[in-house]
Amino acid sequence: MPHVSIKLYPGRSEEEKSRLADQIVKDVMTYANCAEASVSLTIEEVPRADWPEKVYRPEILEKAEQLYKKPGYNPFE
Repeated sequence: MPHVSIKLYPGRSEEEKSRLADQIVKDVMTYANCAEASVSLTIEEVPRADWPEKVYRPEILEKAEQLYKKPGYNPFE
């Protein structure tokens, strides 16, 4: 507890993804008041063409009640 899952378009280096993960883990530790050993994090690269069906529909539209930050776009419009 807790686990963070990040989905991004491909193209970032391993160093960029590692820095992103490090910063998010630090923030999670601060705001969830937990130890680093309690935090896990995954980063999944999703191609732009797959984003609407693999991310937007299942993670945003179908989980609207769990969404704390809504995006300012809709690939279906």
